[in-house]
Amino acid sequence: MNKFLLFLCALVAFISCLKSAHAEFTVAECRELGFIKTQLMCSNCDKLDDFGLEAIKPHCKQCCTQDQQPAAQRTYAKAILEVCTCKFRAYPQIQAFIQSGRPAKFPNLQIKYVRGLDPIVKLLDASGKVQETLSITKWNTDTVEEFFETHLAKEGTGKSSYSVVEDASDDDDDFLRTNRI
Repeated sequence: MNKFLLFLCALVAFISCLKSAHAEFTVAECRELGFIKTQLMCSNCDKLDDFGLEAIKPHCKQCCTQDQQPAAQRTYAKAILEVCTCKFRAYPQIQAFIQSGRPAKFPNLQIKYVRGLDPIVKLLDASGKVQETLSITKWNTDTVEEFFETHLAKEGTGKSSYSVVEDASDDDDDFLRTNRI
């Protein structure tokens, strides 16, 4: 192991001499050093100290890709969860969320039944303009709830008044009109 580290340090020093004019190593140079430039995150270079590999840290930093900074948590004034009840069999996690008491936690959440639509969430600003539309077909019940907790603006602590809107007429007994099972 010590011979390998000595060889690696010598190789790093040699490439450093060749590379004095450049700020970063090329993909090929990083590959020669044992780094895969496209897969190496800079946060991993910071962990080299934990393993006694401080000597290769500067070169690791020249081969790494900057970690993506977490985006600012955007919050939205209102959300509309749109789904077709005929799709509940295909998306039981969305059915479970809607039929549980969870939507009641979000007074600015509206559930809208739209014939034939896979489940989506529309995120709206304070003026009611759609800012973002997300497919939630792969989300589980907890993910849906966590998303709303994180991205929906908190309203007063009053009673919840989330609403359910159906694309239907006044006749609630007609399945073809109400889209309800």
